[in-house]
Amino acid sequence: MFFHDTQPMKSIKTRTLAVAIHDIVMAAASFEIAVWVRYWTFGAVQPIGFLWEGTLLFAAVSAVAFWWLGLYRGIWHYASLNDLLAIVKGVTAAVLVFLLIMFTITRLADYPRSSVFINWPLLVLLLGVPRFFWRLLKDRSLVNVFVKEDTPRVPVLLIGTGDTAESFVREMVRSRFGAYSIVGIIDDGTGRVGTSIHGIRVLGNLSVIKPVITQLAKKGRKPHRLVLASDTLDGLAVRNLLDITADAGMSLARLPRMTELERDFHGGVSTIPEPQPIDVADLLGRTQTVMDIDATSALIRNQKVLVTGAGGTIGSELSRQIAEFKPAQLILLDNGEHNLYRIDQELSEQYAKVPRKALLGNICDSVRVHSIFSEERPALVFHAAAFKHVPLGESNPNETVLTNALGTRVISDACQKFDVKVMVLISTDKAVNPTSVMGASKRVAEILCQTMGSSLNAHRRLTNFVTVRFGNVLDSTGSVVPLFRRQLSAGGPLTVTHRDVKRYFMTTKEAVALVLQASALPQTNNDINGHLFVLDMGEPIRIHDLARQMIRLAGRTPEQDVKVIFTGLRPGEKLDEELLHKAEKIIETTTPNIVRAAPRTVNHEGLMLEFDQLIKAAKQRNTPKTLATLQRIVPEYIISCKTISKTEDNNK
Repeated sequence: MFFHDTQPMKSIKTRTLAVAIHDIVMAAASFEIAVWVRYWTFGAVQPIGFLWEGTLLFAAVSAVAFWWLGLYRGIWHYASLNDLLAIVKGVTAAVLVFLLIMFTITRLADYPRSSVFINWPLLVLLLGVPRFFWRLLKDRSLVNVFVKEDTPRVPVLLIGTGDTAESFVREMVRSRFGAYSIVGIIDDGTGRVGTSIHGIRVLGNLSVIKPVITQLAKKGRKPHRLVLASDTLDGLAVRNLLDITADAGMSLARLPRMTELERDFHGGVSTIPEPQPIDVADLLGRTQTVMDIDATSALIRNQKVLVTGAGGTIGSELSRQIAEFKPAQLILLDNGEHNLYRIDQELSEQYAKVPRKALLGNICDSVRVHSIFSEERPALVFHAAAFKHVPLGESNPNETVLTNALGTRVISDACQKFDVKVMVLISTDKAVNPTSVMGASKRVAEILCQTMGSSLNAHRRLTNFVTVRFGNVLDSTGSVVPLFRRQLSAGGPLTVTHRDVKRYFMTTKEAVALVLQASALPQTNNDINGHLFVLDMGEPIRIHDLARQMIRLAGRTPEQDVKVIFTGLRPGEKLDEELLHKAEKIIETTTPNIVRAAPRTVNHEGLMLEFDQLIKAAKQRNTPKTLATLQRIVPEYIISCKTISKTEDNNK
C-alpha cells in the first residue's frame, strides 16, 4: 500500500503507462521472435503472426505479471540489480502462467516447446537492456548498477527521491557495513509516489507521513529515524517533520550533501555517509540562491579588498568568501586582537596563496584609517564593523553612535578621498522604524552612504556606495541561538523575551553570498549608486517556537525536560522587525532573493550639520542631546523610556 494525493499523480501515471506499453510490446515481440527463430532453425519457416492468439495471450499475461511484481514502479534512471532480479521474476512468472493457460486451451498445438528457451532470455534482454542503457546515458557509467544486497540494522524512513536519496539507498544496499534498513521513501515533490528506487517503494508524499508511519508500525517495520535526503524542503516543512518525529518517538536526521556522498575507497571498502543530526539552520530550510560567479569574480579578482570588522561573524565569513575569488590582496581591519588573529590564522591555512594583511585599528580613528587607505589603496571596501547588540547599545548609546555612525563617516570619507571603487555597508533590519539606539545609529549610517552616493551631493566622486540590509544571522555573536545552546547545556531554562516576538533569520554563508552578489550589481548598473539592497529573509520565525525546536533537537521534551520562561522585552526591542520602510520604493533586480530600494531623498549638506551635532554630543557623552539629535536625523526613531532611565542610572 502507498499513500498519495492527486496533485503529483498525473506525471507518475504518464510515466507508468509509457513503461507498461514498452514492456508489453517487448513481451509480444519476444514471443514472435522466439517462435519464428524456432521454426526457422528447423527449416519450417512460418510467417510472423501465424500464432497471433498466443502472442496476444502472452502479452496479456506478461502485463499482469509485470504489474503484480512491480516492474512498472522502478525508476529507469536508478536501474539496479534489484530491477534486474524483478525482471527475471516477472518473465519467469509470465512464461510459466502462459504455458499453463495455453496448455489448458490448445494443448500447446502449433507452439514449439523449445521456443520457451529462446523467449525467456530474449525477453529478459529486451526489458533489461533499455533500462540499463538509460542509466548509462544518465550516469555515463554502470558501476553503480551491480550492487550487493545486505540487511542493515536500524530501520529508517527516507525523505527525498533525488540523486542524494538514490546514492544513500544504493550504498545501504551494496555494503555489508550499512547500518540502516530503509523501510520506505517519502516523495519530496518530484511526483514519484508508487515508484521504487533499488527495490525500495516510494510510499507517499509529505502530507501522508503520519499514516505511512502508522502502516509501517502495523507491519512491524516502524522506522526509528526519519532521514532527510532533500534540499528542497522549506523551513516550515522541516519544523513540521520535527514535530511529527517527536510525537512518534522517532529522531530526525539529515544526509550529507551530494558532494559528501561520493564514494571514497580505502583498501576497497567504501565509506558510508552517516546521517547527521538536524541543525538549527535546517529549520530555516531556505533554498540556496545560485550566485552569479562571473559578476562576483569580476568585482573581486585581482583587486585589493579591505574588510572592516574582519574578526566578527559577518566580517570573517566575508573574508573567507572573498578569498575564494583570488583578490590581489585581502586587508583585514579589526579593533579586537583575538578575533583578528583567529581569522588571519584561518586564512593562512586555507588560502595561503592569497596575499593579506591583518591590521589593528579603530574605525573611529580617522588618522589610523586614512593612513591605512593611503598605504594600501583598496579598490573595494566591505564595512562590517559595528556595535550590534541592542540591550548593550541602550546602556551605552554614545559609544554605539560613535562606532556605528562616526565609524561609517570615517570609512566613507576615506573611500571617497582615495578613490575606492565600491564601498559596501552592512546594515540591519533594526534600522527600519528603529526603537533602539543600535537601529537608529545604523539608519544614520545608511542615510550617510545613500546621500554620499546621491547625485544631489555636490562633493560626490567616483565611489559607488552600496548598502545591504538583512536580519539576524544564525550563530552570530550575541544572537539568540548561541544563548539557547549555552542554556541547554546547563539544563535550562531557555529564556525568551516575549511569547510573540519574531525575527528574520539567515545563515551566515547565505547572507554573505548575497552581500557579494548585491555588491556586484552596481558594476553593471551605474544608476543605482547610493541605493539600498535588501536580502529576502523568507518568513520571520517566532523565537518561542525556535526555543522549543532547539529543545527537541537536543533530544528533550519542551516544558517537561527543559522549560521556556519569558523575561519581558528588553529596552529597544520590538516584537517584529521590518526589512523595508513604507517610503522606500522597491525596485526588482535580476538576482533572485535581492531587491533594491531607492534612497529617501535627504539633503547632504543639511545632514552633515545634524551629523556633526550628533557626534559632538556623543563625544561629550551628553546622552539626552545624543538621543534628541538622533531622533531629528531619523524621525521614525522611537526613544525607549527604559533607555532614558537606564542611561540616567549609569550616569549617577
